[in-house]
Amino acid sequence: MHNLAIALKRIGYAVTGSDDEFFEPSKGRLKREGLLPDYEGWNPAVISAEIDSVILGMHARADNPELLKAQELGLKIFSYPEFIYEQSKDKTRIVIGGSHGKTTITSILLHVFKKLNVQCDFLVGAMLEGFDCMVQLSDAGVIVIEGDEYLSSPIDRRPKFHLYAPHVALISGIAWDHINVFPTFENYVEQFRIFTEKIEPGGTLVYFSGDNEIARISNQLRPDIRQFSYECPNYSIENGTTFIIHRGRKIPLSVFGEHNLQNILGAKLVANQVGITDDEFYAAVQSFKGAAKRLEQIAVAGNAAAYKDFAHSPSKLKATVAAVKQQFPKRKLVACMELHTFSSLKKDFLPHYKNAMAGADQAFIYFDPHVVEHKRLEPITPEEVAKSFGTANVTVFTDSGEMQRRLQEMNWTETNLLLMSSGNFDGMNLDEFAKNLLGATA
Repeated sequence: MHNLAIALKRIGYAVTGSDDEFFEPSKGRLKREGLLPDYEGWNPAVISAEIDSVILGMHARADNPELLKAQELGLKIFSYPEFIYEQSKDKTRIVIGGSHGKTTITSILLHVFKKLNVQCDFLVGAMLEGFDCMVQLSDAGVIVIEGDEYLSSPIDRRPKFHLYAPHVALISGIAWDHINVFPTFENYVEQFRIFTEKIEPGGTLVYFSGDNEIARISNQLRPDIRQFSYECPNYSIENGTTFIIHRGRKIPLSVFGEHNLQNILGAKLVANQVGITDDEFYAAVQSFKGAAKRLEQIAVAGNAAAYKDFAHSPSKLKATVAAVKQQFPKRKLVACMELHTFSSLKKDFLPHYKNAMAGADQAFIYFDPHVVEHKRLEPITPEEVAKSFGTANVTVFTDSGEMQRRLQEMNWTETNLLLMSSGNFDGMNLDEFAKNLLGATA
């Protein structure tokens, strides 16, 4: 939401906003742009008939006093995706969906487009090198949208990606998530099928062929929709660098892991749809270093390195752990994961984590019982969590400080650290902690 506010101000809109609390980095970024409100909370008096429209974020409540005032005045109220669609009705819309990988694929496309001077608007879920905002709206003829499947707003219960009507759509994979709003796996998968129904006439679907659910959906597409599937490309790893092998050529990459290689191939097929050749794409993608918190290197010291990643679903944990282990097979891997989302902290969902951390030499799992209570979930115990993960390498913590002390007592020679969370392990500065732990310079 704060990125959208910045983007709108930059193209000449008068923008105001409100929230119950402001956190970094959004607080500092809003302040620099002159958009930070001088109070926290809500004041219905600021809502008047002069306002052209209200954009409602998902985490406002339906009884928000400013929302109620806007409804009383009959103001036009958009959900976030509704507003993005309104701003892009005359553009070619590229929408990247999937339970995992969508931020990275969107980021790859934006990196390549920028390298090749292809003008585009965008909406992406992470900060990227070379970009100072996660949203851009202009007169560009193309927009690249990260298509989140979560709900649009408290008064619009449709998944966000149902509202974008893509000309080119991509689905990277389907792994049950957001179980608080999609109570069964079948119900969750159905949202992706509906997403494909929203593709514009004569449009295109790009999908990962290794996912059985997507393959089934692809068999039900309208006949006017073109299909392109991708899988993991041929590759090699030499002296810590991963190479994609394309038509006999070895193309060096700045990222690694089979999930990233799949993401690159999916992004290439999307780029092809807007006229970018394979050679142009591969020349540009070599310098892509990843999106923030997507296998992002945060510290390196000799023969040790630390990475942070957004991973929290079982499939993503497995893929991320495997990627680091495969890239550095001679190094020990200590992988730390925080149970932080509604799904991950739900007792009935925990068994899905079986063997998710088996690929690490040591695995630390952290959760905060107060967060479980705050989300109004049934309490869980460390013993239940350990049993769910099901491997002897797992140690469970409910005190972030204790986990940090255990890490500080370890020998980090020939050892990598992987920190995985959609949060921050109860207030840890992950970058600073990793650098101090390894005695790192980067």
